[in-house]
Amino acid sequence: CCACLCDQDFETAVAIEIRQLTFAYGDGSNVLHDVSFSVSPGERIALLGPSGAGKSTLLLHLNALLPDPPPPGSDADSAAVLIDGLPATAQNANQIRRRVGLLFQNPEDQLFGSTVGRDVAFGPLNLGLDAGEVQARVERALQEVGLEDFADRDTVRLSLGERKRACLAGVLACQPGCLALDEPFANLDPRGCRRLADILALFTGTLLLATHDLDAVRELADRILVLDDGRLCADGPTTTILQDKQLLTQHGLVA
Repeated sequence: CCACLCDQDFETAVAIEIRQLTFAYGDGSNVLHDVSFSVSPGERIALLGPSGAGKSTLLLHLNALLPDPPPPGSDADSAAVLIDGLPATAQNANQIRRRVGLLFQNPEDQLFGSTVGRDVAFGPLNLGLDAGEVQARVERALQEVGLEDFADRDTVRLSLGERKRACLAGVLACQPGCLALDEPFANLDPRGCRRLADILALFTGTLLLATHDLDAVRELADRILVLDDGRLCADGPTTTILQDKQLLTQHGLVA
């Protein structure tokens, strides 16, 4: 049902650069501490770490949802988060979000249309596309996630797995060059995990996947970043990181 993902006209796979990113919420305690790394276009990255490590906060920055105000007179050379060289600031938010599609951990934070079809159409409509193109994108995205018969389904009548796939369809309909996914496999049954993994395996853009599911990481990611207490603790090939039992245990990734 999702084989056409490989051929879809997505935006070009994006490059990401994080430079000494430090971030604190209103209480003043740092959630991210001096985090730096880069992602090449088309790389498939897993973000691992215990709960509270800063993974969700990092993904929100990639979508310009937590942009730090740029210092006076600053430019791209001083920006902490860049997407294709573009600073992820509030003034660039629309351009950033066209490049990076974010899937929230909780579908209720993202699914708000009265029907599945209307929800998936929301993003393409906001891109200013004509009605014919919007409809084509909705139909294609729903087919890709195996919900082609759900366009008229009330969103409150969906299972958790169906809600997650409906949210993903809404992201895919905007044809981003990067998917940033926050715990997409959480609370799914094995069949739901399998369906979602099959969909993501066909995505040809840049992928950042925050998850605790090490089986999914083995299948979908080429590289792993380990975050703990807001700090980047390890960065390496998937096989290397997953073979380091001491590292995994130290950061709460295995029992």
